[in-house]
Amino acid sequence: MPLTVRGLVERMGEALSLTVMGSPEGLAREIPSTDASGPGLVLAGYTGRFVHQRVQVLGETEVSYLKSLDTDTRRHNMRTYFSYPIPCVMVTKGQTLPDGMDEEARRAGIAVLVSGLKTQEFYRIITPFLENEFSPSLSLHGSLADVFGVGLLFTGDSGIGKSECVLDLVERGHRLVADDLVLVRRKGVDVLIGRGHELQRHFMEIRGVGLIDVSAIFGIHSVRQQKRIEVIVELVVWNSGMQIDRTGLDGQTTTILDVQVPKITVPLNPGKNITVISEVIAMNHLLRYTGVDAAHSFNERLKSQMVAKAAAVGKYLLDDDE
Repeated sequence: MPLTVRGLVERMGEALSLTVMGSPEGLAREIPSTDASGPGLVLAGYTGRFVHQRVQVLGETEVSYLKSLDTDTRRHNMRTYFSYPIPCVMVTKGQTLPDGMDEEARRAGIAVLVSGLKTQEFYRIITPFLENEFSPSLSLHGSLADVFGVGLLFTGDSGIGKSECVLDLVERGHRLVADDLVLVRRKGVDVLIGRGHELQRHFMEIRGVGLIDVSAIFGIHSVRQQKRIEVIVELVVWNSGMQIDRTGLDGQTTTILDVQVPKITVPLNPGKNITVISEVIAMNHLLRYTGVDAAHSFNERLKSQMVAKAAAVGKYLLDDDE
């Protein structure tokens, strides 16, 4: 759903200490941009390079400048300013509006929101809110767990055992984030945050048992609201014709919301302890952050041994020829 000025007031009105002025009809306007910024020289009459799609923020400098103008100039500049289809105007520090601003805003059908916060504090709160609202998102079928601080997203066909695996991890002291439906949102350039739907958060469906409340059974420490997705663990049914990476040198990745995420395919067969394997995947991921890559270390050791053997054989053949 698009974000409207009314939606912003309802969700952030208390945090931003907002008072609604201007036109009530302006609350229905859509906010199309993730940015909030001051109008710059527009208040002085220069409209070049004015990005009117942004939430407009008037701090003490802008308000004091408008108040310093004579009545006719102030009216003309504000009428020019409000002639653009701006989403809304935010006035910080609880300042009194310059004479004529409320009237011109009502004439243009634009809401003016007065915040009791200082300008810097206002930006500190509204910027991450807008970034979160406009960041790309999607929903995935899978189960997300926090294992040793690493976000593992388990994927695979329905009924393969994703929920059972995560339930076993929770029993071992790890934490459930979401089961069955994972809502994913991209933060910044390369961070994916996963969480559960509000209605089903921290509930799991276990075939043969039904729905269970994980936080009620295992305690509040067994769940968390959201977690960064760092590794995709795809569960597949084992068959003899599968091509599986045996060394880990050829790492797989998958792309979610234009972000590349490491992917590990785990074939399932009777007797395989997928829970322990999941813990090892998480710990191995943490080790790589410290510069320890077991597959590459073993490969380098093997190549060094082969080079040493080749040199020894060459020396032996050379001595034999002599």
